[in-house]
Amino acid sequence: MMNISTLALTATALVLSVASAQAETTYPLTIENCGQSVTFEKAPQNAVALGQNSAEIMLMLGLEDRMAATAFWPNDVLPELAEANDEVELLTVEFPTLESVLSKQPDFVAAMLVTLLGPDSKVAKREDFERLGIPTYLSPSACAVTEVSTDIYGARDELWTMDQLYKEIDDMARIFDVADRGETVIADLKAREAALRERFEDREDLTFLFWFSSPSPEDDAYLAGGNGPSTYIADLLGGSNAVKAESEWPTLGWEGIMATDPTVIVAAQVDRERWSLDEAENKIAFLESDPIVSQMEAVQKGRIVVMPGAATNASIQTLYGAEIVAEQIDALDLSE
Repeated sequence: MMNISTLALTATALVLSVASAQAETTYPLTIENCGQSVTFEKAPQNAVALGQNSAEIMLMLGLEDRMAATAFWPNDVLPELAEANDEVELLTVEFPTLESVLSKQPDFVAAMLVTLLGPDSKVAKREDFERLGIPTYLSPSACAVTEVSTDIYGARDELWTMDQLYKEIDDMARIFDVADRGETVIADLKAREAALRERFEDREDLTFLFWFSSPSPEDDAYLAGGNGPSTYIADLLGGSNAVKAESEWPTLGWEGIMATDPTVIVAAQVDRERWSLDEAENKIAFLESDPIVSQMEAVQKGRIVVMPGAATNASIQTLYGAEIVAEQIDALDLSE
């Protein structure tokens, strides 16, 4: 006769068994993605990730052995994913050619931006792969962007949130039949997001300026604005974006930037080595040495922090960027 302890263990094992069975993907699987139905006959075994976020999601899900290649990396991979990433071929940190992608004979292509997989993509359109029988997936965050005349990268009607990223992780986990891993990743990110939200109180006077890069000090600066991920970071940390722009990637001259009078300047560290001002240290050197720009209150009071440029894109790195900025804010004097 079973005792209570044995019965409890048996019941627990049964629950875990049922949960595991429910987590398994049944193929063919059809995913609704950006207004398209995409069907997978089986789990991909030779995927290509176009964009850092698509690649890092796959790596977080432990799929490096099923990745043929990656491309388009504004920043280095997250440190905890470096070892896994070393096992995957890098085509280029910039936009790859369609030929280079097809040379890997992918059975799945996922992308993080419409410029990587969209109607006006610099790489290919979704139908280019579909004609070859290769299923594709575009980040839900990219689908939420609408065209505007002032910015080729578009704008968002509503503030981007991590919910779009959580859907992407869940979709990817189901596509690859690793739903349990997806649940674990999402639970961790949600807990960290909630911890930041609880830590910072809303302050109407706290504003952030996110400087992504510039070709040179004389050129307009590429900023992160609109309802994009950087504005989400500002909101998560209790403030707002100093740049009130419709577009997600506005450009602004330094006279206009100074007029925003931000509390904190966030200098993005971009690792692609395209322009000198990709480097955060070069941004800071300019801010502190220019006779006019250096007079900004944020510069005068040393309110300059550094964040990976990848965090300004809708991605896993956005939350990591928020955590990095949060650590540096603690050391700043934010009093008027």
